[in-house]
Amino acid sequence: MALKTISAKNAAALDKDLMSIGAFSIDQLMELAGLSVSQAGGDGLVAARHLWHYGYRPTIYYPKQSKNELYQRLATQLKNLDVPFTEDFHSALAESHHIVDAVFGFSFSGEVREPFPSVIEALASTSLPVTSVDAPSSWNIESGPPDSGPGKGFQPAALVSLTAPKPLVKWFKGRHFVGGRFVSPQIASKYGIDVPEYEGIDQIVEIGQNGEKL
Repeated sequence: MALKTISAKNAAALDKDLMSIGAFSIDQLMELAGLSVSQAGGDGLVAARHLWHYGYRPTIYYPKQSKNELYQRLATQLKNLDVPFTEDFHSALAESHHIVDAVFGFSFSGEVREPFPSVIEALASTSLPVTSVDAPSSWNIESGPPDSGPGKGFQPAALVSLTAPKPLVKWFKGRHFVGGRFVSPQIASKYGIDVPEYEGIDQIVEIGQNGEKL
């Protein structure tokens, strides 16, 4: 059985359907996505808050903070927990045990711009485990890893595909999880995606290269 994937265009349309047909708010979807990421390893901020409550001590690298009210509230929630924000990624990396890569979303395309090239190079070369959200940063959602530039050779240890896997997974070699325990059968059927069987109260499920549950 071939692994079913969803394009960036359809993923964006699916998100809109979740908010219209599904009656979810953007806050709810981000919370569910962040919860999925935190169980595997804007979504990275939510994941960090959940990880703090699970007993971990995250540090946030967020050099270009959005003026969007939603993102500002997410950042404030972390600051209220005294979660540190840093502008020195490389120093924070040296004191970390695991990295959640939520730098770019599934809509990323084009060149990696400052201050991120050195960050992506560090992700590609570190011996620490990296969990990427939806797409390893610098990867194209359709065509996968770049042939040149700071993301060349970047293969994270784990990938959490939110809602459904994207086409880039054909180039991914690590552990693959899906976090989409909020997609209705109606929407899944409309976009031709499979909703895996989740265990108990888990928000993620690990799948193989052919989409089989592991």
